[in-house]
Amino acid sequence: MKERYLAVIAIVSIIIMSAYTSNDPAGYTITELREMYGSGNHALWPKVSLFDEAKEGFQDIGALPEMVFPADNPYSEDKAELGKMLFFDPRLSGSGQISCANCHNPELGWADGSRVSFGHNRQTGTRNAPTLLNIGYAKTLFWDGRVMSLEEQVKSPIENPVEMNLHYRLATKNIRKVKGYRVYFEKAFGSKEVTEDRISRAIATFERTLISPASRFDKFIGGKKNELTDSEVNGLHLFRTKANCINCHNTPYFSDQKFHNLGLTYYGRKYEDLGRYKETLKNEDVGKFKTPTLREVTDNKPYMHNGLFPELANVIMMYNAGMGREIPKANQLNDPKFLHKSPMIVKLNLTDDEVFDIVAFLKTLNSYKYKMRPPELPAQ
Repeated sequence: MKERYLAVIAIVSIIIMSAYTSNDPAGYTITELREMYGSGNHALWPKVSLFDEAKEGFQDIGALPEMVFPADNPYSEDKAELGKMLFFDPRLSGSGQISCANCHNPELGWADGSRVSFGHNRQTGTRNAPTLLNIGYAKTLFWDGRVMSLEEQVKSPIENPVEMNLHYRLATKNIRKVKGYRVYFEKAFGSKEVTEDRISRAIATFERTLISPASRFDKFIGGKKNELTDSEVNGLHLFRTKANCINCHNTPYFSDQKFHNLGLTYYGRKYEDLGRYKETLKNEDVGKFKTPTLREVTDNKPYMHNGLFPELANVIMMYNAGMGREIPKANQLNDPKFLHKSPMIVKLNLTDDEVFDIVAFLKTLNSYKYKMRPPELPAQ
């Protein structure tokens, strides 16, 4: 009888322990992981294992630092207010119907929810519109990194014939005609003069104010140990270890801001996009795209540079499989542009439960949803 009792106790203990044990090769329990990650002390976190490609410039994930405004375009409330008006003003477009907010809608996570965006005369682009939330932390802009500052970026969509389709000089002329803008330019810059540079600096200033409030993840790592569920804690640990996510999605911005080939070039096929190569013309850059931020990620589907992945689980399952197969055709065997994906892209052997734990963790990177009412635009 005593032996049977002890056997039952042993079985119950095993069941209880299994409920609180992660699938971590180091053998940490969920309780131990919760204590480490929720301690408020990064030094207590389990160490990560990085590929060589990820080691340079690596910084672990964490809370966002304070936004830094450039010395030649410092923050002012008046400048941000002017930038907000210009951001929502369709008079910067050739049709007079498209504003920056068309592709970066605050109601849609500061993106547009489409696979690729619609622009002038309902033309469609070839790449997915990324969120503008936290864009002030980005070191380069666009999926191929062709622009180095927000001030420089403003001009590109305005002049792009598929997007807003208007020369920046003419767009500036349109704004100059609007008498109601003069008082706002005077407040922001000290005079009523309307210039391309002032428009760029005002919009860039506004965009740098688009910062996420603290997310549940931020609160958890700050010491609120019960902020995340067991599934979310396990997802966080998998993100930094077995799933290899941390190799690209690191730093508080959740992006290394580097360019990687994930095997999604579609070289010689429909949806072909050579990525960063189009800007550098270097064969080694074929198929490389900038790592996107994962903050607010669940509000910014579909995913990847071409928007072909509708849900986060789809993306993680593709990573789990090692992405697609790369088999060159006969005429591509010696083609220097037929490059292979990054060596960091390997099969992960994640279970279904682990995939959904990672998805659960990624949802904790979303902050409180706040709505921004479009401003009343100055009259002619």
